[in-house]
Amino acid sequence: MNPREIRWPRLVVIGLVATVISGAIWLFVVRSGQLVASPSWLAGMLLLVMAALVLWFARPVRQHLRGSASSATTEQALRAARAVVLAQASALTGAAVTGWYLGQLLVVLSDLELIANHERAWWLGLQVLVALVLVAAGLVAQSWCRVPPPPEDPAA
Repeated sequence: MNPREIRWPRLVVIGLVATVISGAIWLFVVRSGQLVASPSWLAGMLLLVMAALVLWFARPVRQHLRGSASSATTEQALRAARAVVLAQASALTGAAVTGWYLGQLLVVLSDLELIANHERAWWLGLQVLVALVLVAAGLVAQSWCRVPPPPEDPAA
């Protein structure tokens, strides 16, 4: 295990912190007499496109690690490093966005007597799922870029 790898417990903590912050902000907004804003479908599409791009950038690294036993060039190593950073940033971003929408969803679910919140709850739930797709794509891409440890030297 690489100590710099992003693991799911860290992502859960980030998501929970973002949920508490988002929930507090939106609870304040709702108590001041306004409604939670309806999420944009464009934001969800952007998250899906980001997830696809992360996997697309990590795929060549995965193919290289699976099929090539030759030494890596500097360009390939740089590409792999960029793919790992992008994967980790996507997982962290996805966790924060999940918490942001989850906080809003919890506030909306607390007041389902309001008819306007029914549709908002569905859209916010969908945004939470899409943000989780970004988290999953980041973790998968990170795993694709994991370099296996060198074989141990029996002479040593």
